[in-house]
Amino acid sequence: PRSAGSIMAVDSKGSIMGSIGGGKLEAEVIVQTKEAILKGENEEFHYRLTEHESLKMVCGGDADGFIKVFIPKEKLLIIGAGHVGTELYNIGTCLNFEVTIIDDREEFANVDRLPNASRVMCGDIGKMASEFPVDSSTYIIIVSRGHSCDAEALKAVIGRDAAYIGMIGSGRKTTKIMTQLLEEGIERDELEKVYAPIGIDMGSQLPNEIALGILAEVLVLKNGGQLAHMKNIKNLKW
Repeated sequence: PRSAGSIMAVDSKGSIMGSIGGGKLEAEVIVQTKEAILKGENEEFHYRLTEHESLKMVCGGDADGFIKVFIPKEKLLIIGAGHVGTELYNIGTCLNFEVTIIDDREEFANVDRLPNASRVMCGDIGKMASEFPVDSSTYIIIVSRGHSCDAEALKAVIGRDAAYIGMIGSGRKTTKIMTQLLEEGIERDELEKVYAPIGIDMGSQLPNEIALGILAEVLVLKNGGQLAHMKNIKNLKW
């Protein structure tokens, strides 16, 4: 084991940078760190380094350390900067997402309209969506100006390990786009993962309330929540 202050970085797959000394101790800490990442919780560790303890080491002494878990900030990719897209941006920034907005209209996709976005991208929607770095902390909402743009956006992001993909539209529009993408060779099981029509039914046609229903759906999935009233979940008696 190395001296006090030694640091090692470990990712969720067990790959490392740096070292706390190698051997059985380091191997055990890597396993513990992977478990801490899964739980999303910091942890401390303490090991006795003798042949009588579980590690069966003979170097003697003790090793104490702290596991700090760094959770990446969730990314919200909004494809479409119209009425609903703008309201999604307003709510998403308040919820502390790292918000990126894509649109092909300069009058909508510009930093003057969307000053608090992490990125505002204007150009070919399919190309920009395909180049966006999607990962398991990315939530994608497709609310562009028409079904053809929505189809191109969905085709560009589907099957890329996003935490969530949702697409706005009626049942008829959803069926049309899904059928089109099936015919183009997109796997059915990937299409079935898409939330379309999108959001929770808020009983409203107002853009801000539609956006709230969409992000409520995102938060339920992100946090492992339930689509139920807390009053009914708690079932209190008095």
